[in-house]
Amino acid sequence: MHLKRWVTGLAALPFLIWLISKGGCFVFAVVISIVSVIALWEYYKIVLDSTSRYKTDSIPLLSYLIGLIIIWAVYGKYSEIVPVLIAFNLVGSGMISILKFAADKDAPWLVAKQIMGLIYIPLFLSYLVLIRNGQDGILWIYFLLIVVFVGDIGALYAGSFLGKHKLCPAVSPGKTIEGSVGGLIANLGAGALFKYFFLPLSSWGLSLIFFISVGIAGQIGDLFESELKRSAGIKDSGGILPGHGGILDRIDALLFAAPVAWLFKEYLF
Repeated sequence: MHLKRWVTGLAALPFLIWLISKGGCFVFAVVISIVSVIALWEYYKIVLDSTSRYKTDSIPLLSYLIGLIIIWAVYGKYSEIVPVLIAFNLVGSGMISILKFAADKDAPWLVAKQIMGLIYIPLFLSYLVLIRNGQDGILWIYFLLIVVFVGDIGALYAGSFLGKHKLCPAVSPGKTIEGSVGGLIANLGAGALFKYFFLPLSSWGLSLIFFISVGIAGQIGDLFESELKRSAGIKDSGGILPGHGGILDRIDALLFAAPVAWLFKEYLF
């Protein structure tokens, strides 16, 4: 299991480095769009598993379209229209549900799951585009990814070797308090090294708060996806990444960490 994780991660690393450093903002937004579509599909596989007929319903399909428009609106520096797009999505999906309600009393719940998916995946992913397109965007994307991914690794191994006390057994029986603390220590260590070499002028106090905030947000994101999967009775969101599961399994922490990182970058640093 661990070997597959390392092989997959190391195999993807050259592409990730090229994408961030050389791919440019446009290619980065294209890849984020592809990730959004795949992750949304996996999300619907989880939350609509018991009602598979809904997976190609017009309400979920609308979220793919609106989600892509959100990402490209952010790329084009039209972020101010994002709330309008979310509102338009609710109006559109609400209208569709009204037309379906006579034959399907679950239609309003489909709208609720669709709206959550739209915010959870494409909207949160759009913060990565915002960060990449901003000042020192490449540096900050590396900063965020290193802090989040090293935290994931730290939590995994601290939990594997030291874990004794369950963190949240109802949601994820395998996660432990020791693993959580180990992940936060890894967040701090990786963030401190990156800050020392690449952002030497930034405040140490604020940086430490940033590392902890991103680490906590990432762990909440991980647990939230675990909660979704546990409620559906499945282990992984997909099988596209050997040793990691699906795309959503790999980016669950990043989704919650990205808005936090953007907030710190834009308003606090």
